[in-house]
Amino acid sequence: MKTSGTNLEHARAHNRRVIIEAIRLHGELTRAELARLTALTPQTVSNIVAELEEAELLASRQPRKQGRGQPAIPVTLNPASAWSIGIHLDHQTLLIVLVDLTGEIHFRRLILVQKPQPDATLARIAEVLAEIKTQLGARWGKVLGIGVVMPGPFGVEGISSVGPTTLNGWENVNIETELAAMSGLPVTLENDATVAAIGERFHGVARQLNSFIYLYIGTGLGAGIFTDGHIYTGHAHNAGEVGHIVIDPHGRECYCGNKGCLERYVSLQAAYEFCGLDPMSALPDDLLEVDPALFDRWIDSVLAPLRQAINMLECVFDAESVIIGGMMPATLLDKIVQRLPPLYQSVRGRYLTGSRLKTGMTGSDTAALGAAALPIFDEFNPQFQVLMK
Repeated sequence: MKTSGTNLEHARAHNRRVIIEAIRLHGELTRAELARLTALTPQTVSNIVAELEEAELLASRQPRKQGRGQPAIPVTLNPASAWSIGIHLDHQTLLIVLVDLTGEIHFRRLILVQKPQPDATLARIAEVLAEIKTQLGARWGKVLGIGVVMPGPFGVEGISSVGPTTLNGWENVNIETELAAMSGLPVTLENDATVAAIGERFHGVARQLNSFIYLYIGTGLGAGIFTDGHIYTGHAHNAGEVGHIVIDPHGRECYCGNKGCLERYVSLQAAYEFCGLDPMSALPDDLLEVDPALFDRWIDSVLAPLRQAINMLECVFDAESVIIGGMMPATLLDKIVQRLPPLYQSVRGRYLTGSRLKTGMTGSDTAALGAAALPIFDEFNPQFQVLMK
């Protein structure tokens, strides 16, 4: 992927983001390499790098000797120049993480909850944020914000207020306002699939991808969608609710009122039910204790609907790759991905090289790390729409 800048004066903020993105993707770069990768003039690159070094966002590395002349000095991101907090809340767990600019975790707190209610949960969050603030000390001023992930869809009558992915009692709680007042920081709320896709874009196998689909296997099933380097959220932030695509009109009843929705077959909830676990109390790692032959039979049952969903997503979004991740234990997710081929032919399969399927981040931290990437994404991802102003 090549990220290009512009030398228009009014797009200076965009160019700063382009420089940061190029360094994030490549680790460390000299000014000459930055000019070549971004299509910015050497003088523009030099000026922006100087600004970013003064702001301590960039740090110089050991000079490189390149034949005659002065050694070239590469620059890299300064991890401690910015911090971000990620919060993942679902019907069983509250997970809060603190990460630096490169995504490394510096604080992690997992709290087991059952059907969490707003007042008690917000009080626990306040306690943990106070602990993080104490740990950071003066560096608290470098926290970019808080990303929050909760199960979607948001604000859809008949779907948002019922079902296994739902947090009952939170319908009228504006968690962004509550947390902003509590912390004094900007707060962004997104669904789990979207933040997982952002986390993968920043820290995982999608670092070099411009357009991809992230299929998030959680309590339900969702998709995070990147098109041309930007997340697609839809009118009400509900884009990617692929779990409610009907794949069998005469199939299993879904809490949304339809029959045969995809997530009734492909989700942790569906796996728990198939394997005889209590969906209200089971945790993802409990699937590791299930008879492997029984879990393999569940995989047999999900291959056809998953292939159908992947085919549809590839044809609609023309993605470079479909990444499968979520909260499923890594060894079990690998089994699913390994058995998915052969995939149906699609527009993706006809002309693009490279892997159509990739295994993404998985496990209990995936959504929280994606949430922590939200403020970083908002601050540093190139915003190409500014060029149209």
